[in-house]
Amino acid sequence: NPYLIWISEVMLQQTTVTAVIPFYEKFIKRFPDINTLAKARLENVYEYWAGLGYYSRARNLHKAAQIVVHEHKAVFPKTYQELIELPGFGPYTSRAVASLAYDQPVGVLDGNVIRILSRKYGLDLKWWENKEKEKLQFISDQLAGTKHSADLNQAMMELGATVCTPKKVMCFFCPWNKTCVSYATDTISQRPLSKPKVDFEIWSWHFEINTKKSQIFLTQNAATPFLKENWLPVSTALKLTQKPKDYHFKHGVTKYDIYVSVATSSKSSSKNGKWVNLDEVSQVNPTSLIKKLIKAIE
Repeated sequence: NPYLIWISEVMLQQTTVTAVIPFYEKFIKRFPDINTLAKARLENVYEYWAGLGYYSRARNLHKAAQIVVHEHKAVFPKTYQELIELPGFGPYTSRAVASLAYDQPVGVLDGNVIRILSRKYGLDLKWWENKEKEKLQFISDQLAGTKHSADLNQAMMELGATVCTPKKVMCFFCPWNKTCVSYATDTISQRPLSKPKVDFEIWSWHFEINTKKSQIFLTQNAATPFLKENWLPVSTALKLTQKPKDYHFKHGVTKYDIYVSVATSSKSSSKNGKWVNLDEVSQVNPTSLIKKLIKAIE
């Protein structure tokens, strides 16, 4: 079932299997098929995604579902080339659905597979760089083209999760131990190469919060490269070189350190925003930031 594979793969992008299971079960019970997901309101999708974080994933799920229903008659495209055109379908998700659902001859390249290939072939590649990653992708595609791609890709991911693990490696149980370069040269611990730490960007983000009675005025964020299109109070943002002196609280999003300041305001524009009941804000924007902003003005 390509729909179920798609939902599970997207959920697993930033979350462990154990943590995903209850969210997946709840989500599929509410949205059992792509038609149900496409017809749902985005706020409802957010509600059932709450707790998983990275809400752009939920937004892209909703967009992609609508495209598949309206442009493909609710039938998932089968090829990598078609799938990657859908919102949120990067190289990994497109290959996973094409392979696991349709047995297309494409290799899936996740952290487990990168680790296995680097060790088996003795490759010291900067896998986080696109050109180097393409070399690993080529090998993965070649392997997937020689056998049933779905079986091979699932086996590779399982091998990386249980045997060829980051630290407690169990080479004795590995079916490739006789042909593994790293095992033969006792260099397992040296591969794959470690990705350099990412330099965090520092941002100052000021919010003008307008409330009346039991409502708050929200607009779709266009001020920052993070949390784009999220419904938030009117704001201005600035990238900094050092931590600001004055701010109300700090908020983190992936590679961004965000220092937030808050003020009450009467700014509003019916053209660019909307009034939302305070008790319904989490349905419009389930991120923790909006909760912090509301708490800051209480």
